[in-house]
Amino acid sequence: MKIIKELIKPYKGLPKEVYIIALLRLINAMRVWMNSFLAIKLNSIFTMNNILLGKDFLTCSGTGILGLVCILFILLGGKLTDTVGRKKIIIIFDLLVALSYLISGFMKSSMAMLYIISLASVFISIAQPAHDALIADITTPKNRTGAYSLLYLGKNIGLAVGPLVGMLLFRKSIKFLFIANAVISLVTTCIILIFIKDTFKISKNEELGEDRKLEQHVKGSVLKVLVSRPILIYFSLIMAGYFFVYSQWSFLIPQYTEANFANEGAKLYCYLASFNGVIVIIFTAVITAMLSKVKNIRKIVYGGLLYAVGIGLLGFYSTKAGFFIAAFIFSIGEITVMISSVPFIVNHTPASHRGRISAVLPLITGFGYGLGPIISSKLIRKITIATALKYIGVIMLIYTLLMFLLGKKEKNIEQNVTLLKN
Repeated sequence: MKIIKELIKPYKGLPKEVYIIALLRLINAMRVWMNSFLAIKLNSIFTMNNILLGKDFLTCSGTGILGLVCILFILLGGKLTDTVGRKKIIIIFDLLVALSYLISGFMKSSMAMLYIISLASVFISIAQPAHDALIADITTPKNRTGAYSLLYLGKNIGLAVGPLVGMLLFRKSIKFLFIANAVISLVTTCIILIFIKDTFKISKNEELGEDRKLEQHVKGSVLKVLVSRPILIYFSLIMAGYFFVYSQWSFLIPQYTEANFANEGAKLYCYLASFNGVIVIIFTAVITAMLSKVKNIRKIVYGGLLYAVGIGLLGFYSTKAGFFIAAFIFSIGEITVMISSVPFIVNHTPASHRGRISAVLPLITGFGYGLGPIISSKLIRKITIATALKYIGVIMLIYTLLMFLLGKKEKNIEQNVTLLKN
């Protein structure tokens, strides 16, 4: 009983909005899998003469023109979030997402339908910084780790349940997938409209004490803010290295399983992915409770060490047991990093620029994730995957050391921050 109390302690006493948003994260995570099945349907309908197909339209994470457009709209969303308000942007653009999917559901398969889907991706991009800023507004440094841990847990539960729901709808017509997306968007938007307060005005008028000096409102552009507090730039650049390594989980590891276990590699990787999901769901609360008194940047250092061991181990020990041991270590590292990185950024971001910072910094860290497969693909043309994994483990140790050094300098950097007031 005492253990259970300790596990739920970080999640107790959070603002009610956090619990609601955690539930919404769970629901929206299910939609990720629905979109994957929708991409399969679309790719089976359209010919390869189309320039962009399926998931590139649905997630706006692909390369090409649409991806670049989405980046621009994320930046626009950050600006609107800090000037118009969080809740207004969420309501407007999430409703437009629902409308886009609803219209697509009643259209015949055509390029016009794909254009409507791409619009949905653009609307999602604009609204994303507002969702991030809203969570930052309703939390404080004392409860942020618990809050973001709960949101991370909710998202992963949704990702675990999503394939079951997606598969049920997949067996129906494509119309059901579109309508399901529209209904989910509409329901979650209505919940935010009714149950989530407008934090924009509250945040603007909130008096923050000296212990939250770095969150106080400041004047100036996002560039000036970043220059005035370089720790955010240093942190994001180091995290880009973390994400470079993290990307190998979905790029090198599937190839490595196939190379080691011919005709069984894909199945083994599916088991590893499921195992990762189970570990994340079971151990998120455990890790959050165990490290509740540790500073966020130090936790990220611990996570980096686990990444290095998990990914590097496979370079030496590539049996099936080795893959699962590595997956367990890597998954614990993933939890530790993911529940700590966003709270660190929010704690160092002025409330006046939360939308813009949450739009800009992920572009830096995401660059590392995108670069990972490109560099690794070139690397494994010259050396074996096992050797590449050893090198990547060493690279992870280097970035972990950089994060450790940044943590050592954190206090000094914070003291030298220039607040851009009046």
